[in-house]
Amino acid sequence: MNQPALAQTRLSHEEYLEMEITSPIKHEYVAGFIYAMTGTTDIHNFISLNISTILRTHLKGSPCRVFMADVKAKLNQSDAYYYPDVMVSCEKSPNPYYREKPSLIVEVLSSSTAKFDTGDKRRDYQALPSLQEYILVSTDCMDVRVWRREESDWNVTIYTDGMTIPLASVGLEIPIEQIYEEVWV
Repeated sequence: MNQPALAQTRLSHEEYLEMEITSPIKHEYVAGFIYAMTGTTDIHNFISLNISTILRTHLKGSPCRVFMADVKAKLNQSDAYYYPDVMVSCEKSPNPYYREKPSLIVEVLSSSTAKFDTGDKRRDYQALPSLQEYILVSTDCMDVRVWRREESDWNVTIYTDGMTIPLASVGLEIPIEQIYEEVWV
């Protein structure tokens, strides 16, 4: 993480989840330490909403659900809880606050999170056995990077202006312009 932990004492998973339910500020959890989440820009929000809307419309009536910003991804292998900007999960979870088996995760990049989202967080997400695609979306220009699990390896493809993005995890092709619709108006 790019910032220091808020508390120097480690919290258990139970302590973190209990605190997070009543906290007015969202926190991510890594190995017992918590990190406050920063706010986002309007562009970040438009992009997240566009992607969530596209996915929600496509997946309507399926067992898969789209979550935006407020439901955590639980990463057992990394001992972490993160708040993805957008997440698709087809699991029936007994916990309404997190999912453990997402198939697709999207992070919209900002200057304060880009290094972490493209580095440690990406590697943590890619350790999830259920994850098929990890998407990084730029807020500065039409630039979408899709990391795909291909057998036992991950490969990245970069999409820019005029391209269509195939998402095998949800059986959908998205023109990049739809992701950035009304963003720079």
